Amino acid sequence: MELQVLTKKDNPHLKRVEVTFKAIHKAEPTPTRDALRAFLARELKATNDIVVIDSQASTFGRYETHGYAKVYKSKEEALSVERKHILVRNKLIEPEIKEKAAPKPEKPAPAPRAEKAAAPPKAEAPKAEAKAEGKPEAKPEAKHEKAPSKEERKPADKKEEKKEEKKAEPKAEKKPESKKKEAK
Repeated sequence: MELQVLTKKDNPHLKRVEVTFKAIHKAEPTPTRDALRAFLARELKATNDIVVIDSQASTFGRYETHGYAKVYKSKEEALSVERKHILVRNKLIEPEIKEKAAPKPEKPAPAPRAEKAAAPPKAEAPKAEAKAEGKPEAKPEAKHEKAPSKEERKPADKKEEKKEEKKAEPKAEKKPESKKKEAK
């Protein structure tokens, strides 16, 4: 990997040097943030703990990565100035882990359908014996239920019913008209 420093700007107020760079990595994957920090530290004669890479982006279809980094005078300066998520990305501080309130109880996993389908059908005779032993038989529900009344129907059903009524009305009107013509 080859590293080129494109610009280098001294910022005395924040006690750092701001650097834009380009890393050329032929026949290699995109370099990690840690690898870029190590190369920048060697190039700028600094230690890894004071180099902070703010951003890096690889160009699609090319073997180049452009980025922006900051080199501080000391680690304390870096920790006091930089944003926390940038420090976490550069592994200068550990991420804060939020405590979970209470773990939710897990629901039991449903039985796979394949096992139900693959199981051979059981004989119905044992079931009848079990019912006869202690439980009274319940009436089997009818498979075909009657259609719900107009009040129980859903709004979509009501719309369909109105359409059917409208279709039926013109036909009813046309028939008497044709009969009137025949009567004349």
